[in-house]
Amino acid sequence: MYTLFGFKGSGSAAVECALEMTGADYRIVEAASWEPGDALAELERVNPLRQIPTLLLPDGTVLTESAAILMHLGFAFPHAGLFSDVPSERDLALRGLVYIAANCYSCITVIDYPERFTTATDEAARLAVRAGATERLHRHWDIFADLYPVAADHYIAGEQPGALDLLAAVVSKWSGTRQHVKESRPAFSALLERIDSHPAVALVFGRHWPTRAEMPTGA
Repeated sequence: MYTLFGFKGSGSAAVECALEMTGADYRIVEAASWEPGDALAELERVNPLRQIPTLLLPDGTVLTESAAILMHLGFAFPHAGLFSDVPSERDLALRGLVYIAANCYSCITVIDYPERFTTATDEAARLAVRAGATERLHRHWDIFADLYPVAADHYIAGEQPGALDLLAAVVSKWSGTRQHVKESRPAFSALLERIDSHPAVALVFGRHWPTRAEMPTGA
């Protein structure tokens, strides 16, 4: 059985969706750095950084980083359709997972914790850092949308959501991205809504975002 350490509204939602699509047995440990207790202590034992999502594999191997976890699940359960069987399409999906992790997720960390990225102590400086990171984040999503155009009735992975769809749907929920792309990239916005509505995704998202509101990452 897999053990997924995560929390509502966090990046663990993408991994949870993938686990549902694989059909693998798993349990969830609700743990987050802002929620002290036994669950956080359990997370710290397997991941000293106390970051979520963290996935404990059945053989005891510990995986961190959303993109790496999704890659593992896609390769371990090829029948789940998390990656295309076509090598070129699979490679583009792998590129997209790393793109989101390197460009979008990194901006969100700055937005959530601007004090970590400036030596200034005044609130105005922190607000400026947050505003700059938000503008950059939205620009990264515009580029992503242009890199992955899809047909109106399809997903990035094809006829069903894949690993890249799942990560895009989750990470785009934060820092005003959904509202931004609704105006700047309406076709991509419609794609995100299709992903949200897919039965396997809606099941998990209903647990993480019961009001469909944006929530902080907890990164």
